Amino acid sequence: MRLVKASEMQEMDRLTIEEVGIPGVVLMENAARGATRAFLEHFEPPRESRVLFLCGRGNNGGDGYVMARYLHQRGYRVAVFVLSELGKISGDALTNLDIIRRIGLDVREVPGSEAWESCRDLVKEADFIVDGILGTGLNAPVRGFYRQVIEEVNASGNAVTAIDIPSGLHADTGAVMGAAVKADLTATFGFPKVGQLLFPGASLVGRLVRIDIGIPAGIADRIPARCRLIEAPDLRELLRVERRDIHKGHRGHLLVLAGSTGKTGAAALTCLGALRAGSGLVTLGIPSSLNPVLESKLTEAMTLPLPETQGGSLSLEGEEKILALLEGKTALALGPGLGTHDETVRLVRRIVSQCPVPLVVDADGLNALAGDLTPLGACKGRVILTPHPGEMARLTGLSNAEVQSDRANVAARFAQDQGCHLVLKGARSLVARPDGRIHVNPTGNPALASGGSGDVLTGLVGAFLARGFPAEKAAIAGVYLHGLAADLLAEEMGEAGVLAGDLTEVIPPLMAALSDGEWPLESDPPETDFYFPL
Repeated sequence: MRLVKASEMQEMDRLTIEEVGIPGVVLMENAARGATRAFLEHFEPPRESRVLFLCGRGNNGGDGYVMARYLHQRGYRVAVFVLSELGKISGDALTNLDIIRRIGLDVREVPGSEAWESCRDLVKEADFIVDGILGTGLNAPVRGFYRQVIEEVNASGNAVTAIDIPSGLHADTGAVMGAAVKADLTATFGFPKVGQLLFPGASLVGRLVRIDIGIPAGIADRIPARCRLIEAPDLRELLRVERRDIHKGHRGHLLVLAGSTGKTGAAALTCLGALRAGSGLVTLGIPSSLNPVLESKLTEAMTLPLPETQGGSLSLEGEEKILALLEGKTALALGPGLGTHDETVRLVRRIVSQCPVPLVVDADGLNALAGDLTPLGACKGRVILTPHPGEMARLTGLSNAEVQSDRANVAARFAQDQGCHLVLKGARSLVARPDGRIHVNPTGNPALASGGSGDVLTGLVGAFLARGFPAEKAAIAGVYLHGLAADLLAEEMGEAGVLAGDLTEVIPPLMAALSDGEWPLESDPPETDFYFPL
């Protein structure tokens, strides 16, 4: 599913109007008709329901006027508050405002707090509120009268439908611009907006429905698709086993460099994740003193003791042995639980700069690179970094808050600058390509907020690299399955108390179901609500 930024959707609208010749008023009519259908299908409101429209002076307000007309014609009791002086309404919005006034709808001019005060009773009496206050072009914090209205809408307890986007939500980042409407239903036009899929925006849109407003496919194709939502069908061909005479050598051999004193669990979980994701062979390189522990913990993976520091982490002395180990391997997973000893840091940088196979770097591997990103230059396009927001902050020199406030752009810029693939973990993990394009992952839930879950993800991604998946596909498959495993376990166990090891147990049946085109959860796929045809 394609996702768009506000500027991309605006350009599609412009080209449709100016080059194709479909008038803006027709697009507005299509948008409002679809939003009306979505409203009726979602809420199934009784005919005597009172629906209050709050309309700003832009095109979102115009969409609201048309939607109010449709509901009025169906017998609903409709009132429209124009949150502006009527003289400031223009263009297609004015055309539709004039129509609803001429057919006798209850339209009230409410340009400020004083007028709002006198209309408060209607807000309390309404059964439903439709938000058409602000649109996708918002780029400054909401203040004053509009902020007052938004806060009172949220406090009203009414069911709220947002036209295109909840007012106050940034369409590109998902940030709350001072204050934002919390909707139960959002009818978005053309394509879903990136900010509607990223948190905190994703928690404000309610059910998100895409409305086809008549943008020709040829017009949409002219605007490069920079962001997509990962969907279950994206994994079907990747996970399908086509040959029956397959043996372990056909599924690749992953080398894992992980673990240090006190962090053997990270190494074990990475290996288990890789094995459950179908890597034919897994070899774990581990500090020599920890080898007996890991040999007993890992029955199916091979272990190899390597030189270690006095602190029980991998030593620089092991460099040549590790590079020799990489001969014949098909991928490398590097970093979980390695520790941050100076020698280990230098070893990580040297291995990354010389690695002859695709690799995924996580955890302490990322911490080692945070001080020096130059090793990434030697393996452009073949490396996947999987930072959580804190690790991303260290890699970029930004604060954690700066990373979280603009996740998509931060991830895209870093992937472009470093020529790598990047998985920015968190709620709605992102996969960024070296060309800056972004994939948004819709699976996952708070069950993943458990120690070791990131190590499992490293194993999944490493296994898919070892099996020969291109880096982009390996990252997409890893994050989607990782989140889907958590979704399945949450259905069975709840979101608290799920262990990282539990994730590994459900990966094989999930892969089998997806490769057969089946949906393995009781709940619907996360993308099923996204389309409402013209």
